[in-house]
Amino acid sequence: MTGHHAAAPGRATPETDLFDLLRDALRALRPVALATVIQGDHLGAKLLAGPGAEPMGSLGDPDLDRVVARDLLGELAAGRSRVRHYGAHGEANEETVHVYLEVHAPAPRMLIFGAVDFTAALARAAKVLGAYVTVCDARPVFATRARFPMADEVVVDWPHRLLDQVGASLGPTDAVCVLTHDPKFDVPAIASALRTDVGYIGVMGSRRTHANRMKRLAEAGVTDPDDLARLWAPIGLDVGARTPEETAVAICAEIIARRSGTSARSLRDTDGPIHRR
Repeated sequence: MTGHHAAAPGRATPETDLFDLLRDALRALRPVALATVIQGDHLGAKLLAGPGAEPMGSLGDPDLDRVVARDLLGELAAGRSRVRHYGAHGEANEETVHVYLEVHAPAPRMLIFGAVDFTAALARAAKVLGAYVTVCDARPVFATRARFPMADEVVVDWPHRLLDQVGASLGPTDAVCVLTHDPKFDVPAIASALRTDVGYIGVMGSRRTHANRMKRLAEAGVTDPDDLARLWAPIGLDVGARTPEETAVAICAEIIARRSGTSARSLRDTDGPIHRR
């Protein structure tokens, strides 16, 4: 969204340029948001914004443009479209101008590390919720399309190497789920995930397993309390899940609760065995 596209002579307008840019962003699966004045002066005026790019277009006032561009990015991060009201120059708590903020955000991503028994169930549940699912494991005999046909991607690589490639694109609506119990896989994966802005990092294992994992993380230099507080382990809501399918539901429910800010009891916040007798 940094330049204009050529149009036929005599037919190019700022609006057609905006729609060209919107089209290109949608085709490339880049997050983008479009503001349109639906009531007030400059009816139909449009402003296009996306992460890391200068806003394009205008709603008729530079101060209104600045405020709406900020709000477009905020709604884009939240993944929601809505109507907002402003004063003529972007003032809050006024209703002179009604603007529709139309958000086009790619599907939230879920990266599942570890081609284990629970992975297929979690991938299926995540797809039901509309996520773009990547399964990653460094062992080619386990990370196969035949085992995980429901996943959008099956990557044979070390988890931390994949995160080094895609981590910068992860945001608050995305999730990383570490399902391995092998320190050589999960410790580097967790350390790399903590360097991203991903909204959820869940780690599978018993409380004893996670206590040992925390020691290994400390040995690897991961000691910041704020970082460690981002880990949801044991993974999932406390719903008494036992089977892979039930566990997948508990994990997805925890992701939804964290994303929406809803209060729900996670296994991380309880004591005792994670499986009820």
